[in-house]
Amino acid sequence: MSEVTASTSSYIWTLQDVLGQGATASVFKARNKRTGELVAVKVFNAVSYNRPYEVQMREFEMLRKLSHSNIVKLYAVEELLSKQKVLVMEYCSGGNLLSLLEEPENAFGLPEKEFFTLLQCVVQGMNHLRENGVVHRDIKPGNIMRQVGDDGKSVYKLTDFGAARELEDDEKFISIYGTEEYLHPDMYERAVLRKPHQKTYGVSVDLWSIGVTFYHAATGSLPFTPYGGPRKNKTTMYKITAEKPMGAIAGIQKTEDGPIEWSYHLPHSCQLSQGLKLHLVPVLAGILEADQDRCWGFDQFFTATTDILQREPVHVFSLQQAVVHSVYIHHYSTVSVFFEDVMSQTGIGVEQQHLLYLGHDLLLEGNMKVANLPPTSPSQPLILLSYGTETNSSLPFREPETPPIPSRFDIMADYNFSKVIVGVVHQYLRTVQLMYRHRELLLQGYYSYMMKLQKECGEANYSISKIIIRLQSCLTLEHRLHTLCHSTSENSSSVDITQKLHSVREHLPIYAAGIQEFQNRLELLQIEQAKLAEILASDKSCQKMAVLLQKITTIHQHYRKDRLTGKLMYNDEQIHKFEKIHLSSHIKRVKSLFREDCMQRYKELLASTRTWSSLLLEMQTRLEDFSSFSVGLLADLEISEQCQNKDLDRILISLQSRNAGQQPLTTPRDKDQMVSRMHHLKEEMEILVRELQCNNSVIERWGALNSAVSLDPSLTRPSTLRKV
Repeated sequence: MSEVTASTSSYIWTLQDVLGQGATASVFKARNKRTGELVAVKVFNAVSYNRPYEVQMREFEMLRKLSHSNIVKLYAVEELLSKQKVLVMEYCSGGNLLSLLEEPENAFGLPEKEFFTLLQCVVQGMNHLRENGVVHRDIKPGNIMRQVGDDGKSVYKLTDFGAARELEDDEKFISIYGTEEYLHPDMYERAVLRKPHQKTYGVSVDLWSIGVTFYHAATGSLPFTPYGGPRKNKTTMYKITAEKPMGAIAGIQKTEDGPIEWSYHLPHSCQLSQGLKLHLVPVLAGILEADQDRCWGFDQFFTATTDILQREPVHVFSLQQAVVHSVYIHHYSTVSVFFEDVMSQTGIGVEQQHLLYLGHDLLLEGNMKVANLPPTSPSQPLILLSYGTETNSSLPFREPETPPIPSRFDIMADYNFSKVIVGVVHQYLRTVQLMYRHRELLLQGYYSYMMKLQKECGEANYSISKIIIRLQSCLTLEHRLHTLCHSTSENSSSVDITQKLHSVREHLPIYAAGIQEFQNRLELLQIEQAKLAEILASDKSCQKMAVLLQKITTIHQHYRKDRLTGKLMYNDEQIHKFEKIHLSSHIKRVKSLFREDCMQRYKELLASTRTWSSLLLEMQTRLEDFSSFSVGLLADLEISEQCQNKDLDRILISLQSRNAGQQPLTTPRDKDQMVSRMHHLKEEMEILVRELQCNNSVIERWGALNSAVSLDPSLTRPSTLRKV
């Protein structure tokens, strides 16, 4: 082997292209000599050959046995000229999970979509191991590779099976493998603290390592951290893991010899939604259990994680609460179950929930399937209106914690601080971007709410017009009936109708004036909302934060070079100190921008939306009251018309009977009077029929006009569904 390159019969690589190094082997990026295809080669060193032969052969045998898209493929086993074994494996362009978590933008954990992909890949890979009776024994972020496809999507793959062995669910082993931060406490006690005991270990040790790995990926930090770090305070590290209360998923010691602070939830700073946390935390609590008898088995783990992976997020923005929710639910669940899940996350009762999508009512039947809901995303969620008195009293955003800047000149301390602060400012920028998205959703949501009420005001005006027309028709008919009854000496059965109709006619102008007032107020609110949207659109805080992040990143890169240089010359040291002053200034500007610009504007918007919400809820309640009143009134008018029609029919029957001679007429004069009266009544009846036909035509035209006005041509109405 030369100093620069190495090769086997089919592959070649340079010694500088190191992908990873371990105690027994190094991994390099290599190429196929014939095709140029990229591969990863694992070259075993002399230490590896001191192990028993069966241990040396174990990794080859395991990889030959396994074949799955979430396990790194073994292509071939070759040899160097020195007869050293070389494993030729699949090359993963995205590095490993540990390197991904060390990137500053992931200092507080992976984004939710990426974490969900990781969860899916690791669960599927582990399921394949269990189906083949294999325990990995060294699960950690460094042993999870990331392949990036042409579409930019990640595929995670388990690798490094040097510690793996065949083991059924009920079997035990006594040998020690693994990385100490990810070791089960029983194994940690023996391997790290060197305390002998008679305990044996089963397949559940992989579950503990998976739990630590998932927590690390979700938060950017290890779950169990003693003061000074796991490697410097091993005794306390064991104490935290071994004495962890049931249900706790993290424990941290913040001061020397201080108390351990237990956590039963994922931190607010991680990027996972409350909806995903709701399902993930019980899994972490079940597998991060020191007592092997109480720890979940793989069957329970696979059941719980498969249930999570089969769920899909429905994005919901609770308008009055100003909070985004991701409701993870099975596509085959009913809408009734979805409403219940929304209630559990928001506290808004099912009867108080009203959904909007793309500015339109989304009315759903409870027995529909969730698969029929429209597609949602964080930027285009369902807008949830509450018909209760909800408030947006609590802010969904928290300012990231910033460590103090080192006061003394120290190359290593300054480098470590700059690395941390780049991650923190990434979190600041991400928080500001979320704030911007919330602002857009608030403005869009309240605009849709106002348009909804404006449409309902139009429908109320139409109802009033319809009532007025029918009311006038009833009053006219009632007047004619009284005249006919008086002329024919008949009695009317609707004695109180006239008084009731006149009472209704007196109240209608009050309702009409109230609705007109609502329309005027809505126009003023829309003007206020448009002005506020224009002001917020000119806000450049997000761009300013991104520029500050770039400046801080540049200083961090400068400090990385200083760290590699070691001892600095005088001029370089002065430049280093000046950069530290600039770094401190940039950090202050970041905090000022967040607190005095972004957060202040957001609070002002929330204050405005509280006022809007109160006014709109009042309008909503009044319009619902009027809607109930108008429905009842139209029903009363219908009954009145039926009574009037009965009276009219009775009078006609009476007249026909008289005309047929059932009541004898004594004199020619009486006969002439009766004929004249009959002609007059016939004319009255023809007038009534024409008026009723005219009224019906007017009502139909009003309905068509109202429908045309309520349509917004700039929006496409989704399929009309109805909620029960």
